[in-house]
Amino acid sequence: MHIQWFPGHMHKAGKEIKAILPDIDLVIEILDARLPYSSENPALKALRGNKPCIKVLNKNDLADPDVTLLWQQYFEREHNVKTLPVSLYQPEKIKQIIQLSQKLAPNKAISGRRIQALVTGIPNAGKSSVINVLAGRVIAKTGNEPAITKRQQRIDLGNNFTLLDTPGLLWANIRNHNSGFRLAVTGAIKDTAFYHDEVALFAARYILSQYPGLLNSRYNFKQIPTNAHEVLSFLGTNRGCLRSGGLVDMDKAAKILLSDIRTGKLGRISFETPDMVTTELNELALLQNSEPINNPSSTIISS
Repeated sequence: MHIQWFPGHMHKAGKEIKAILPDIDLVIEILDARLPYSSENPALKALRGNKPCIKVLNKNDLADPDVTLLWQQYFEREHNVKTLPVSLYQPEKIKQIIQLSQKLAPNKAISGRRIQALVTGIPNAGKSSVINVLAGRVIAKTGNEPAITKRQQRIDLGNNFTLLDTPGLLWANIRNHNSGFRLAVTGAIKDTAFYHDEVALFAARYILSQYPGLLNSRYNFKQIPTNAHEVLSFLGTNRGCLRSGGLVDMDKAAKILLSDIRTGKLGRISFETPDMVTTELNELALLQNSEPINNPSSTIISS
C-alpha cells in the first residue's frame, strides 16, 4: 500500500504560499516532533530561499526526548534554521516563538516596523493550537483530525507582529513510502485514506524493534510478541476485539493501537531519526537510479 492524500484545497494553498512569500519576513514551520522529516514540507525549503525559518517541534511531549535532541542538532547544522520543541502543556515555551522571531528579523524589531511571519505545517501537526496560544484567544479552529484549516487568515498579535496562517499542507507525491505510513500513524492523513490494519502493523513492527517495553507496559501481554501480527493479535485478545468463532478483529485492534499512539497512552515514541531517514533516502535514490543522498535535506519533492 502506497499512502497518498492531497485534497484540492491543499493545491490551492500551495500556490497562495508561493505568491505571498516575497512579502514575508520569516517562516514558522510547525512539525510533529515524532516525525520531523516526514512532517516537513520538502518544497518549502526551496520556496523560502534565504528567509529565516523556525522549525517548531510540536507535540514534544509525545516524542522520545533523546531523538528530538538529535533532530534539533541536525536541523540547526544542516538546514541553518532555529528549532524549538514545544507542547500545549507548556504555553510559555510556545510564546518563545515570538521572541525568537524578533531576533531573526532584528531590523524590523528594532525600528518598530511590523514583522510578518508565515505559519505553515502539515495537517494535524497542531498548528492551529500553537496559533491560539500565541494569540491568547481562540483564533484558529482546532480538532484531532487533519485539514481543519482550509483558508488563509491574517492574525494580529499586537506589538507589530502579524501571523499569516495557512491550511495544513501535504504534497502531491509522497515518494518515501515509510513517510506515508508514519503520517498515517500519527493522524496527519485522513483515516479513510488507508487501511487501519496495514498502518497499525507498520507501527507495531517499529515499536516492537525500538520501544518493546512500552507495549508490555500498556497492554500487559501474557507472552512477549515476536512480530507485528502477534502484537495486534494479543492486543485484540486482551481487549475483547473478537469475532464469531473467537477470531481477533484485526481492524478493531489496529484502531486501538493507533489511538493509543496518537494520544500518548503508549508512551513517548519517535518514529524516525536523522540516520534512519538518510538510509531510507539513499535506498530510494538507488531504486530510482540516481545518486545516493547524503542527508534528508537533499530531497525536494515538487508539489
